[in-house]
Amino acid sequence: MSKILIIDDERAIRRALREILEFEEFEVDEAENGKEGFLKAKSEHYDIIFCDIKMPEMDGMEVLDELLAADVDTPVIMISGHGNIETAVQAIKKGAFDFIEKPLDLNRILVTVRNAKDKTLLIEEKKVLKKTVNRFKGSSIIGDTEGIQKIKEMIEKVAPSDARVLITGENGTGKELVARSLHDLSDRKDAPFVEVNCAAIPSELIESELFGHEKGAFTSAVKQKKGKFELASGGTLFLDEIGDMSASAQAKVLRALQENVIQRVGGEKDIKVNARVVAATNKDLRKEIEAGNFREDLYHRLAVILIHVPSLNDRRDDIPLLAEHFMTLVCAEHGIARKNFTNEALEELQKLNWTGNIRELRNIVERLIILGGQDITGEDVRMFANPQVV
Repeated sequence: MSKILIIDDERAIRRALREILEFEEFEVDEAENGKEGFLKAKSEHYDIIFCDIKMPEMDGMEVLDELLAADVDTPVIMISGHGNIETAVQAIKKGAFDFIEKPLDLNRILVTVRNAKDKTLLIEEKKVLKKTVNRFKGSSIIGDTEGIQKIKEMIEKVAPSDARVLITGENGTGKELVARSLHDLSDRKDAPFVEVNCAAIPSELIESELFGHEKGAFTSAVKQKKGKFELASGGTLFLDEIGDMSASAQAKVLRALQENVIQRVGGEKDIKVNARVVAATNKDLRKEIEAGNFREDLYHRLAVILIHVPSLNDRRDDIPLLAEHFMTLVCAEHGIARKNFTNEALEELQKLNWTGNIRELRNIVERLIILGGQDITGEDVRMFANPQVV
């Protein structure tokens, strides 16, 4: 139920507004002067505020100024029996949501309240989105072990440059997070970060995905399409699992890196691109080169800077930090109160064999949150760490 505050020194106005709003099933609170209203609005959450302009002690304009200064983002609807165009414009310019003249019109009130409610919903959605963005953007690499500290130092040194980076490591170790950190700390941070999973795209489609295609280039090419190199121009192109890229795509990527130009599939025109390329693989590319599966010249183009991400088994001391991080994240996603790990539970997590690395740890933490109690114990870890067939 939405909650509305009415700030007005006239009891009759407060009563009339209350009756209208309560009939529409709003929860209503009152304040008989500006000072009382400001203190209530600052200390409690309201979805909408009605505020009279002419009041003793503190008038409505002063209340509006104080609310804005206190970062209260609730929509404020100003009301006045002495209103004119100039007053209304002044109120809106200051930051009021709307202005209503007395005597109050029922339909005008209801329309304004509906619009203010929509704004309140947008404000709340913006807050949620902002938290989500900050959570992911600010989710710096978690860990204090020597290997992770070296990676953080390397990222800080390399990010400001346009040097190409090759990130290696097992599946689930956090290679994408390293790539995103390189982007977020670079001068390209405001431009796109475009990701391509080379292992997930069929070999016959990878070239179209990377370089785009012209209309009619093949049967299903009903219109022109830009590729990831073009979409990432000015930003960062992350080629994940590049060890799975086809030989023909490798040749075209090599040309794009050498000359900073591409050609769309079915096209003849050279298109200039300016994307910083960061690649990642879970394969040993040296062995792939020896086996004839990967071009050595492409490897040298990509591996200007090499960053190896250690497996979770090689950084067990980071498990308590990571588990607590995922605890906060997962509880927020599920909308439940944060739970706690006992020391024994964290010790048990450190004993496990993490074949799935960070990804597996997150899944297990989520499972423990759902199936365990408020305090997650060592017994919970022993019971639920391995999937149980029910």
